[in-house]
Amino acid sequence: MTPFASRLVRTIKRPLVLTGLVLLPLGWGAVDAFAKGHAFLINASPSLPNWAFWLDKHARIERGSLIFFEPPASRLVEVHFGKGAQLFGKRVLGVPGDVVSHRGHEVFINGRKIAARLDETRLGIALHKGPEGTIPDGCFYTGTSHPRGLDSRYAEIGFVCRGQILGSGRAIL
Repeated sequence: MTPFASRLVRTIKRPLVLTGLVLLPLGWGAVDAFAKGHAFLINASPSLPNWAFWLDKHARIERGSLIFFEPPASRLVEVHFGKGAQLFGKRVLGVPGDVVSHRGHEVFINGRKIAARLDETRLGIALHKGPEGTIPDGCFYTGTSHPRGLDSRYAEIGFVCRGQILGSGRAIL
């Protein structure tokens, strides 16, 4: 190293270190704030076509959004998905104010057919007709295109409300 380069390094070394010490907590705070509002999720269920999702805990939820939520605790969820906390990922098919109705095994939102229900799960556990009527504020009607998806078609899941929802996601893989 030349004498000029050595002097230059000695001259700017201390200000660079001090600047780094000041900026590090600021940068860490931004990374920490981002991490608290986002997550990377892996899908282990065939009810959604993708296997990796990016979750935004503060994203606006609207019709068509993909939401991730905690299903109600039940024997059915435990038998099919195991003990402990499970996250479900489903599309929002109905929003507050929409009207859900059933005719036989067919499910309608605002008079438009959105799905058909089954009588039992693949393991033979009985499924019960999901909620009907106006979707209340703070709640959503969820579903997937998978014929055996466990979603709002069934009373075992019902409307999915804000307290259950972790956030809205988008498929990345």
